[in-house]
Amino acid sequence: MPEHFRALIAILVIAGIVFALARRSAADLMADRDFTRRRNLWFVLTLLAFVSHSFWVYAGIAAIVLTFARKSERNPVALFFILLFLIPPAPAEIPGFDLINYFFALNHIRLLALCVLLPAFFALRRQADTASFGRTWPDKLLAANLLLMSLIYLRETTVTDTLRQTLYLFIDVFLPYYVASRALKKLSDFKDALLGFVIAAMVLSLIGLFEFSRNWLLYNALIDALGLHWEMSSYLSRGGSLRASATTGQAIALGLVISVAMGFYLFLQKGVRSRFQQLLGALLLAGGLVAPLSRGPWIGAATMIMVFIATGRNAFKRLMLLAVAGVFTLSLLAIVPGGQKVLDLLPFIGTIEVENITYRQRLIDNALIVIQRNLWLGSFDYRNTPEMQSMIQGDGIIDIVNTYIGVALSFGLIGLTLFVAFFVTVLFSIRKAMRTFPNKDEEARRLGRALLATLAGALITIITVSSITVIPVVYWSVAGLGVAYAQMVRRLKHSSTAATASAGASLQLR
Repeated sequence: MPEHFRALIAILVIAGIVFALARRSAADLMADRDFTRRRNLWFVLTLLAFVSHSFWVYAGIAAIVLTFARKSERNPVALFFILLFLIPPAPAEIPGFDLINYFFALNHIRLLALCVLLPAFFALRRQADTASFGRTWPDKLLAANLLLMSLIYLRETTVTDTLRQTLYLFIDVFLPYYVASRALKKLSDFKDALLGFVIAAMVLSLIGLFEFSRNWLLYNALIDALGLHWEMSSYLSRGGSLRASATTGQAIALGLVISVAMGFYLFLQKGVRSRFQQLLGALLLAGGLVAPLSRGPWIGAATMIMVFIATGRNAFKRLMLLAVAGVFTLSLLAIVPGGQKVLDLLPFIGTIEVENITYRQRLIDNALIVIQRNLWLGSFDYRNTPEMQSMIQGDGIIDIVNTYIGVALSFGLIGLTLFVAFFVTVLFSIRKAMRTFPNKDEEARRLGRALLATLAGALITIITVSSITVIPVVYWSVAGLGVAYAQMVRRLKHSSTAATASAGASLQLR
């Protein structure tokens, strides 16, 4: 039996277990018919991907299936999230038929965006209660960022390629942000969407644990079966163990996805009535976070938990308890058998692959020299500079393992400022909206705490990794959720104020 069919059997069994366990909990957060329809669609598209033996056959049939599925879907963000990590986003170029080299590169995420998010974009624009793009500061900063990148692409490459790169910005950045920031208008919409992401991440978690334990990357054979080539997908180990990657192609990307799901789960778990189901979900995500053996997402997840606790009730006491528990755990690991191996994997105190930390420090030092030469608008040929050439690793690549450094090198200080300012304004808008609810245990405030913590953790994580594979679509989508939350709270305040004014007017008339 071909390897990808053996992998398919394992994936279907693993996913079946996760969906079966998640169904009871999901009933507390979303309609059962929505869960059933999305689960069935996940299985149909997965089977299609593995039996099609051609990416173009898969893309053509999947586009038809998604078009029909979208018509019965009330929450496009939830549908997008639950299918986002279905298969690896390996690209395939649409040929140019001798007119140009190729039109553009299509992958699973872009296919999903075109079939689900693009129709939602047009539908939302027609709705009277949808805020027009550009009304909020995050909108303005994102628009300025996208415009700057498009203009810089024009400076560095051909007009044809600039148009192609601009299309990528629209599909990969604008659509996820816009639909996430406009489609979710009620708490139930947020629960539905976040649960879709968490369920998809739980499937990845169990797949990651399987890959970690069996030393087998399940989706590698699928890439070959679809006739694709993707340099991202490869076997990597740390401390003698395989680093799981599932459909994300890179271990650190899988770690970021799972950590974001953990941030969402901080909000969702209170809506699950069964304490056993709450604990089971938390343990599954924790196991999934361990499987990639990626330290950056561990730091990001720790940041999420600390921010979530710090914005809640009895914050100082709970943070102190967390610190004591951490110290106790580290002390215990130092004396139990096998504990030292775990300690060696931890960031800052571990001894395994410390050269990666040294590499990141050298990258910052060398990049700062290069950035100063093209301070304001950056340069696309920065890899050819002597400082960057000295960073070439054994496999012949220069790994820019820091998203902020990558932005500064390519788009200069102006680009970096717009990039950082966008996320800072989203964080502040979430924090401002949270203050509307004085009760720290109120559900709407807890949602804000989770979104604030998740975005903060993701922004910390991307200090340790470049924007590869699924990482950009995740952080742009999370930012969109933050803007949607702020707009939801603004509408609640407006409706509350209007109701109070109406009641006051009625009393005066009496």
